[in-house]
Amino acid sequence: MIFSSFTFMVFFAAVLSLYAMARSYPQRAAIILAASIIFYASWRPAYLILLFASLLVNYFIYARLAKTRHKGWLISGLVLNITALGAFKYLGLFLDTTFILAGWAGYSVPAQRPEWVSWALPLGISFYTFHMLSVMIDVYRGEWTRRISFLSWTLYVTFFPHMIAGPILRASELVEQLEQLKPLSLGNVRLGSLIFVGGLAKKALLADNLAPIVDKIYSQPQTLDFGLAWAGTSAFGLQIYFDFSGYSEMAIGLALILGVTLPRNFLYPYISRSVREFWQRWHITLSRWLRDYLYISLGGSRCTLPRSLANLMLTMLLGGLWHGAGWNFAFWGFLHGLYLVAHRLLLQGYAWVGIREGGRLALALSWMGLPLTLVLVAFTWVFFRATSFADAWAVSAAMLGLTLPQGTAVILRSYELGVVGLGAAVVFIEPWVVTKLTKLGPEVWWRVPFPLRGIAYFMFVLAVIVFGGLTQKFIYFDF
Repeated sequence: MIFSSFTFMVFFAAVLSLYAMARSYPQRAAIILAASIIFYASWRPAYLILLFASLLVNYFIYARLAKTRHKGWLISGLVLNITALGAFKYLGLFLDTTFILAGWAGYSVPAQRPEWVSWALPLGISFYTFHMLSVMIDVYRGEWTRRISFLSWTLYVTFFPHMIAGPILRASELVEQLEQLKPLSLGNVRLGSLIFVGGLAKKALLADNLAPIVDKIYSQPQTLDFGLAWAGTSAFGLQIYFDFSGYSEMAIGLALILGVTLPRNFLYPYISRSVREFWQRWHITLSRWLRDYLYISLGGSRCTLPRSLANLMLTMLLGGLWHGAGWNFAFWGFLHGLYLVAHRLLLQGYAWVGIREGGRLALALSWMGLPLTLVLVAFTWVFFRATSFADAWAVSAAMLGLTLPQGTAVILRSYELGVVGLGAAVVFIEPWVVTKLTKLGPEVWWRVPFPLRGIAYFMFVLAVIVFGGLTQKFIYFDF
């Protein structure tokens, strides 16, 4: 069930009705747990086998770790989860790479992967694996000391608003809330509904309409000229933002309706003035996870500059591979790592010449970084979106004006250009609009006379029906 689908709306209405009738915490917890299992099973019931096995084994390891804080149990948890993630997500990549290397060495290799390798990637495995690992690491570090019951553990991992594609949470952000599920609050229902509708608009009206434009352009990379290559890549940058931030806002809104507060996952990333700032605004909970559990564990900045830069590069490489089982994703992470290393060296250069970070001169110079950051990030999206390195190189070369288009060129209709232009306008207007609405407060909307609100509701539903794109799964469901 996609959050933006009619099926999910009916499903959530039923869940909400049952939740409203619940009179005790056990009843509310049972409803949320049952809803989460049904929601996950709606994609493919077989996914539940791996999920339940992972929940049971990881809880056993967590319980032993909480009791002893022995490093052996932490290592067991890390090895188990990384092995499972590797087997289900990366075995195909490993075999493809092995076959390619063997072919170069002159050995006879199969033309394609063996059929037994083509396992379906369990939905959300990257996300729920990170959720369980974060608890174990926090327990070992002494940052989480409260014991978690198996019910709370299961709710924490499977809570359906965030299970499939985040936000990625630590136990301290969710477990206590799930252990104290309260009756519905009118204020939470109202605010959560507004947040959900905002995310729905991003997904249905923008992301789903940008998707076919991106597909059309990227399906013929050899025919692209400079303008089309930039249009297609810009459209994808907008599509993935509206798709993923829309999902995150819908997840946050759904959780808030049920009385659970989830952290913000996006903060206007395309107004960033450096790639470091971009990662402070894009997929914030993943950036934080990689920083807290990978970069810092490698030594972070508490070492020599070369070692610190190597830690940064390795973190981004692994972050790229986390997104997908392909070397194009690793290269996407490599590029971001390269940008972050360059930014770190730039700050070092500022320090050497006496330019203080955060000072007036540094602030003035940082504004020059806004268009540069947009361009640099756009180049990385090519490797995220293209289905092969050959296609990615073709699009990148066209963006740099290094090649001439071959074959029949892609033609963009005026309405397609209008969709891309509208998306770009929304990206830069959104921070101003949200800031104004936040100052006014959500209660302002509920003071609008009901007939006017009713007309607005009708117009929004009509817009989604008439202009909404085909309901597609969220991009990050593949990761």
